Amino acid sequence: MAQNKDDIRYVGVKETLAYGIANAGQCFGYNIIAGSYLSLFFVKVFGVPPEAVATMMLILGLWDTINDPIMGSIIDKTRTRYGKLRPYLLIVPIPLGLATIMLFAGPQILGNNAENVAKIIYMFISYFIWELFYTLGDVPFWGLSAAISPSPSDRTRVISSARFISGLIGGISTTLLVVLMDLSNNGAIPLSLSQVFLMMAIISGTFGMALFSLSGICTKERVVQTVKEPSVLDGFKALVKNKPLLLIVIGNVLGALGGIGGFFQTYYYSEVVQMNSLTLIVYLPGTVLGFITYLLIPKIKQKFDNRQIIFLNGFVRLIMGALVFVVGVKCFTNLWVVVPLLMVQNLLFSMFNTINMVIPTEMIGDTIDYMEWKTGERNEGVSFSVLTFVGKLTGSISGSIGNALLPIIGLTFIEGATGTITVKAYEYTDTLIWGMFTLAPAVLGLLPLIPYIWYDLTGDKLHKVREEMAERRATLSAQVSGGGENE
Repeated sequence: MAQNKDDIRYVGVKETLAYGIANAGQCFGYNIIAGSYLSLFFVKVFGVPPEAVATMMLILGLWDTINDPIMGSIIDKTRTRYGKLRPYLLIVPIPLGLATIMLFAGPQILGNNAENVAKIIYMFISYFIWELFYTLGDVPFWGLSAAISPSPSDRTRVISSARFISGLIGGISTTLLVVLMDLSNNGAIPLSLSQVFLMMAIISGTFGMALFSLSGICTKERVVQTVKEPSVLDGFKALVKNKPLLLIVIGNVLGALGGIGGFFQTYYYSEVVQMNSLTLIVYLPGTVLGFITYLLIPKIKQKFDNRQIIFLNGFVRLIMGALVFVVGVKCFTNLWVVVPLLMVQNLLFSMFNTINMVIPTEMIGDTIDYMEWKTGERNEGVSFSVLTFVGKLTGSISGSIGNALLPIIGLTFIEGATGTITVKAYEYTDTLIWGMFTLAPAVLGLLPLIPYIWYDLTGDKLHKVREEMAERRATLSAQVSGGGENE
């Protein structure tokens, strides 16, 4: 019966682990680029004016809203004996690794006394190239999470594997980075900050990309694609018609404003308490609980649907973020108070962070099934390009806003003859950073909940889509050579 197809396991343990390890390799480099560490590198290490960094992030973030869906449409048109997604995963790791290294090689290539114009041009070009190859790898990677199996249980397992293992291995890069930054700042190692960042980029571009290549080598595409190759225009039409996906997109874009907390978190540890590696202590309990939460996701999903989980997450973050701000606003430099306070916050947040690493990706997979049910065509490329460009857009918006706010709140960096000097122009600059780190994301985190009021791809409707699609795929697999469930 079609109902039982949800319980059939098509993807074995080795393939599930390979997919997870591949994501860890990709995240190894992504974690030091997509976060505010890249901003810190450009502004504090490379000496680029924050206004230029803000402009670049905004421009390229807006470009991604056009570029990523185009790349997704091209991927959807691809038809090879390896599938439409895996060919990209077999090719992209090498150029993406080189682009990662070049992104952080500016200080060594241009030298310390380079003009700002040269630095800005190098920053724009290197970041544009990195984003191009990252898109060509990330879109098919997450598209594969929907095409790797027709079983929702399989999809949940591979997505959970990707998120869980990336947390174990991918997080090593930021751990090494913050420790090396503190050692460099204190003169404990013979490496400057620019050399620290470049060394991490080299490791990410070689070791990380070697792991990422497993996504193309050790996986299969099992969901049968439609014979017709959709045009780029068809891809955009499908995107516009997919109401559940559009609601997810709008919610994620609104969530960009809340991402400003992550931006100012880096500056809080780097400039206010001047201890980057303190994040390791603050996040340790939450990291352990987060890993355990992956095992609880199936049981949590039995009690709550995806939409309910998203609402619960938003309200918990509001309450906890407001409490942390109020308790710490008078003593945010007192580590004996702040460290336990932030540890408790992150312990609670870790459970929701873990669930949110799985739920949105799984929901996009549901919207792909919904559109196939509605129109007869699958669009993993276009649909998961949304996940990619929204992730980059939200990071770009929060990074752009954060960089623009730095001089406004009084935090400036002046490059002198002996190195970079931090100047706090206002005595309340640290307080503003604390507020932007804790309270602002808690309040702004309510905005992404608004579109989900109208999201209805849950419950009986979602079950009906899955049930009928299982029957259709059984018919389609017999019409397309080399496809489907007998692989």
